[in-house]
Amino acid sequence: MNGTQICRLLGIVVLFIGAAMSLSLPWALPVFGQVDQIDLRSLVGLFGAMLVCAGVGGVLMWIGREQKGKTIFRREAIAVVGLSWILAMVLGAFPFWLSQTCIARDVDGGLIPMGIADGLFESASGFSGTGATVLSNLEDSEMVPRAILFWRSETHFLGGLGIMVLFVAVLGMGSAGKALMLTEMPGPNQETSEARSQRAARSFAALFIGLTIILSIILALEGMTVFDAMAHAFGTIATGGFSTHNKSIEFFHSPMIDYTLTLFMAIACTNFTLLYYVILWRPKKLFEDLEFRAYLTIMGAVVVLVIIFGLLAHDFTGPADALRYGSFQVVSIMTNTGFGTADFDQWNSFSRGLLFLLMFVGGCAGSTSCSVKVIRYLLLSKVLKLELEQIYHPNVVRHIRLGDRVIPDTALRKDVLLFFTIVLCVFVAGWMLLVAFEPDETWTALGHSPEHKLIDCASAVAATVNGVGPGLGIVGESENYGHFHWPSKCILSGMMLLGRLEFFILIVLFWPRFWRR
Repeated sequence: MNGTQICRLLGIVVLFIGAAMSLSLPWALPVFGQVDQIDLRSLVGLFGAMLVCAGVGGVLMWIGREQKGKTIFRREAIAVVGLSWILAMVLGAFPFWLSQTCIARDVDGGLIPMGIADGLFESASGFSGTGATVLSNLEDSEMVPRAILFWRSETHFLGGLGIMVLFVAVLGMGSAGKALMLTEMPGPNQETSEARSQRAARSFAALFIGLTIILSIILALEGMTVFDAMAHAFGTIATGGFSTHNKSIEFFHSPMIDYTLTLFMAIACTNFTLLYYVILWRPKKLFEDLEFRAYLTIMGAVVVLVIIFGLLAHDFTGPADALRYGSFQVVSIMTNTGFGTADFDQWNSFSRGLLFLLMFVGGCAGSTSCSVKVIRYLLLSKVLKLELEQIYHPNVVRHIRLGDRVIPDTALRKDVLLFFTIVLCVFVAGWMLLVAFEPDETWTALGHSPEHKLIDCASAVAATVNGVGPGLGIVGESENYGHFHWPSKCILSGMMLLGRLEFFILIVLFWPRFWRR
């Protein structure tokens, strides 16, 4: 394990994060229309955090100063990616802490500043594209300075694109870049080493940035301010879900904005390789893809069910209302974005149950979505089909096919079953830890029955580990995570990073043998 090489690469990532903070600085100035006078709290928070990044990055670069141009192997790549996300979470919290961003007001109206766990939670939620928040009033600039609110959304942009993808796309790393891309974008869709090269990273980055710019322009034309348009474009293309308003997308009361975001959330959860083919005027590749067809089928079926049961339960005022709000919330949850146009926690039990299950589905591999992803469910169904057939035909040998592709099933069975096992284990472990550490008083203080604790904790873990954001009950669409105690916030912060990195990259960092020579 080449520790000095790891330090050099981490130093570059840290300096990149610090430089990215400068993009939020203009919103602290009156000329950009968000403040009436220079916002000193935002400037102190952002400049202070940039100095911290410069110091940490400079030290790491100095330690690894003699490693430039040397080969990086898979273990070093894993360490760089895992540690980069941890560093991003910590350093991304400094603007909140240094600007004295506040999570709520006390009974006397006084401001309650962010604690250590609050800042880490908000930063982890931003970079991981989760969209869960501890902030209770986003529209109060006394509580949340405007430039800091923009930085909060900007973390979606950086995390959605992927720190390592940016790293490879902008700087290039040769063979090291391939190793970093393989580690940063885990999943079952790794076809060739070429697909993870610097060229692939630049194509991914160009698509991501292009979609963000296009959506920002469309939202501005539909009535949003430039500030809101950019912030919500960050949250949509990164499937993050941070909004600049307490009521999320419901604040705008615009069917056009709702349908626009529904479309772009669905696009953002499509495999970016397929989107690249569309740009090359080869859209046939998109609709020939088995995963994409299954993705649309699942999404469409759940939309229909939510509309039907919602109308029967009088959750909607009519078919048009059902189509608008039902389709938006289904797409928002399945894509792990978490925006809201309605409080789905007030819907009928069947619809809420469907949305809870959708948290564990996600979008396509090679997209900005978290969660399990559709491709793994397709593979699991084929593995189970083969296992069932071998019960009564033990000598039959069949290959697993995805469309025209034949997949070596020996390794596949292990990988797919192992992934579903780790998802279940992490979910249950997080659920039980949250139930154990969060006292019943959290529910009684909010006027809820402690009997709801099990379900609410389960939805909180599901919403964070799958990158969704809002859950059910006290963490529902109209609530936030600010009332949880600090141990629970730390647990949920860990869940967000585990889900974003698909578990193994982060878990292996705590395996002692990983660090041995």
